[in-house]
Formats: sequence, C-alpha cells, structure tokens
Amino acid sequence: MPANPVAIADYQCGAGLPLLFIAGPCVIESRDLVLSVAERLAGIKDKHNLSFVFKASFDKANRTSVDSFRGPGLEEGLKILEEAGRSTGLPVTTDLHEPGQAESVAQVCDILQIPAFLARQTDLLKASAEAAVRHNRAVNIKKPQFIAPEDSLYPVRKCEACGLDRILLTERGTTFGYGRLVNDMRAVPIMQRCGTPVVFDATHSVQTPGGGTTGGQRDMVPTLAKAAVASGADGVFIETHPDPDIALSDGPNMIPLDRIEQLIQHLSEVRSLILQQR
Repeated sequence: MPANPVAIADYQCGAGLPLLFIAGPCVIESRDLVLSVAERLAGIKDKHNLSFVFKASFDKANRTSVDSFRGPGLEEGLKILEEAGRSTGLPVTTDLHEPGQAESVAQVCDILQIPAFLARQTDLLKASAEAAVRHNRAVNIKKPQFIAPEDSLYPVRKCEACGLDRILLTERGTTFGYGRLVNDMRAVPIMQRCGTPVVFDATHSVQTPGGGTTGGQRDMVPTLAKAAVASGADGVFIETHPDPDIALSDGPNMIPLDRIEQLIQHLSEVRSLILQQR
C-alpha cells in the first residue's frame, strides 16, 4: 500500500494533517521571475507556518501551438529550480515528459510530477518511480482528464511495483464535451481509496481547452479550491504569477501573486474546520 501520510522533505501530507500547498508559475520564464516568486511564497509559508512546495516547469511539452513558449529546457531549468530551493529552503517540484529525464529531475526535485496527459505511460511512471526510490523522493501523478477517478489506481500500482510508496494523486478536472472541464468533487474521496493523499489542482481545473491557446476562468479558482478542501483534499496545487495577463503560459488560469496569500489563508481555515469534524 502507498504511504499515507507521505513524507516530502520536512513535511507530511495526508489524512488528518494541514494542507500541503504546491505553488509557483506555470513555466520557468526566467531565473529572476522564478527566484522572486519563490521568495514571495517562502515568506507566506514562514508567516503562516505552512507546508509549501515550489513548482515551475522547465518545459511545457504539451503546448497547443508549435510556436508557443516552452521554457528553458531540462538542464538550465533544473539549475534554476535548484537555486530557488537552495535560496528559499522550499522543496521543489517540476513535471517531466520522458523516461530519460527522471534521474536528472530526481537529483534536484523533491517531487517528480507526472503530467495528466502522460499518466498512462508505463515507461515514464516506472522510470520516475525508480528514480524517486533511489533519491528518496515522491511522485505526484496527475489524474488524466479522460479517466474515471477510480482508475487512478492503475498508475499508482505501476509505481508501487517499482518499490515506491511515496505517491500523491492530483485531481485536475474531467473532459466534458469540447472545450470544457468539469469537477466532480466525489473524485477526491474516490481517489483517496487508492491509499494515497489527494491534491486538488485548482488552476488547471479552470482551463477551457481548445483553439490556438488554452483559455481559463481564474475567477473560479477560489470556488473550486474551497469545494475540494471541503471534500477532503489533502493538498492544493495553485499556479501563480506576478502578472498573469502577460504570462508566457496558462495566464488565464493563474492567480495573481498578490492575491494568493488570502486564498491560502481561506483554504487553511476550511481544512481546519474539516479536521475538527473528524
């Protein structure tokens, strides 16, 4: 069985514990942006005594357009993430797309994140799980938009088969026709039956896929995030940017950096109320 709670650096994420927050910009636009956002989030983490992991992608390999910005790539991106973690003390995570990236990512990141589109790729899951075991890391599997919540069990079992028990599952919405995602909050307790803590991705859940670029409804992020925490989610994933309207990826979904502290406080209060009722 997977571990629950899951150890991530100095934190524990899981049943009966305060929320784990995973936050940062969608993509590494520059070293300066990453370091400034990481420092701001570290300050919020220290102020409110939170469990906080910094996230940014070194490559957005699933952009809709071939002309869209993807990021600095594996080598440069991991250098920037390593510096962000070292300078702020925050654990870091990023997503990977190919089995050959797993070892490099595990050397730097506390959590290896499997993108939703790739969560059925056995070779990627195995390479990530094996690297996580070697380096005492965790793997976060994003539930694909096209599977039922209970079918999240199968990628979990693939990781377990490699000897990994430090596994998170992340809910990020379900495809509903064309150009829409919906969130059925029953997914949170259903996915928890796999034995893992469940994180709710509040920003990718508000995407409106389709067209040359993916749109989104960032004003709905707080509503969905609070509903997920009330449903028992053990963590919340939130992408944030100083000015989402000029962000190079997923701007319509991201929360402005100057608004994230209040949202995190509200979510922590909801979690406390839920834990008091158990």
